[in-house]
Amino acid sequence: MIKKGKGNAIITLVVVLALVFYAYWSMKNKPAPENPAEDVSQGSVNAGAPVGALAYADALLKYQNARFQLNNDCQAIPNKGTFKNGANIMIDNRASVARTVKVGSTFPIKAYGFKIVKLESASLPATWYVDCDSSKNIATILIQK
Repeated sequence: MIKKGKGNAIITLVVVLALVFYAYWSMKNKPAPENPAEDVSQGSVNAGAPVGALAYADALLKYQNARFQLNNDCQAIPNKGTFKNGANIMIDNRASVARTVKVGSTFPIKAYGFKIVKLESASLPATWYVDCDSSKNIATILIQK
C-alpha cells in the first residue's frame, strides 16, 4: 500500500516529467514559417538581392528537379544528383536550426531557410560531396558538360 505522502510525490514527478517532455517536443517540432524567402546571405547565387526576392513556393516549383532537402538529422533527400556545369540547385534546410553546409564552398543556411547554389567546376566531369554540419558526404553531386 502506498502512503499518501509517497503517492503525491510520484504523481508530482510524473507531472513534471510530462511537462519537460512536452516542452522538449514543442521546441523540436515548432512549425516552419508559412512561406520563407531565400536566405540571400553568403553562398547564395542571389547574395545581396533584396530579401524576399524568391519565395519558397516559387523556389519549390522552379527547382523541383534540382533540390536537396536537409532534414532534422542533417541527411539529404535525395542523396545524389547529376547536373550540367553552371546549373543552379536549391539547398533546402527543413530543420528548426541553422546549418553549415558545404556544396563546393561552405556557407550557413538559416532554420527553415534555403539557398540557391551554382554548380561550377573547371574540370569535368566533377564529383562534389555535400556536407551538413558534422555529417560528411550526405549527398553526391555529379557535374557534367
